Amino acid sequence: MKAEIVYEDDWLAVVEKPAGLVVHAAPSHHGDTLVDQIAGLTGGDPGRPGIVHRLDRDTSGLMVVALSQAAHADLSNQVRRRQVEREYRALCEGHLESRSGTIDAPVGRDPRDPTKMAVAGRSARVARTHFTVVEVLPQDTLLQVRLETGRTHQIRTHFAAIGHPLVGDPRYGTKGRHGLERQFLHSRQLAFRHPVTRVRLSFESALPADLRGALDLAREE
Repeated sequence: MKAEIVYEDDWLAVVEKPAGLVVHAAPSHHGDTLVDQIAGLTGGDPGRPGIVHRLDRDTSGLMVVALSQAAHADLSNQVRRRQVEREYRALCEGHLESRSGTIDAPVGRDPRDPTKMAVAGRSARVARTHFTVVEVLPQDTLLQVRLETGRTHQIRTHFAAIGHPLVGDPRYGTKGRHGLERQFLHSRQLAFRHPVTRVRLSFESALPADLRGALDLAREE
C-alpha cells in the first residue's frame, strides 16, 4: 500500500492515500504508515512530519502534506479557519429525505465503545457535514459530501446517526455490502491556497477500483 504523489514543490506535496494505509503510528498499529513513506520529503514535527489533516485508515483519497515548518503552520491555519475545501464521495444505505442538507451535531468519543465516535459523545465538539445527493440507487444513495469541520470519523458518525450509515462500514454500518471490506468513502477533491505563492490549488481524484465495483453492484441491485 503505497501513497502516490500527485503534486510536489519545495513547500508541499499532495498525495493520494490508498485504503488500508494508516496515516501515522498509534499504539494499536506498528506497521508501515504514510508518515514512514513521506519521511524523506518532509520537515516539521518529527513525530508527525508534514501531516496537516488526516484520513481514516480505510478512507482513500487526497491529502496535503507540508514539506517545511512554515508551510505546515500556514496550511494548518487554513484548516483551522475552514479555508481548505474537502469534498468526498460517499455511498450511504437507504434514501435520504432531502436532496441536500447539513448535519449539524457535535461529535465526541462513544462512552460505550472507546474505538468509536458518537453524536453528543464524551468531550463532543462542534461538527458540520454538508451533503448533496448525486444519484439515487435502488437501495442506496451516492453523495457529494463537504466537510466544514474535521472531527474523527465525522462523516461516518453523522450518517450513521441519521440512520444512513456508509455502505460497507464495518464499525458504524454493515460490513461486506456490495463486496466491500471498508466504508465507501473517498476524498475526491482538495483545494487550498498555496502557503507561499497564495495561488489557489485544486486537485481531483477518481474512485478506486473497489469503490467503482461496489457502485456498479449497487446500481444493479
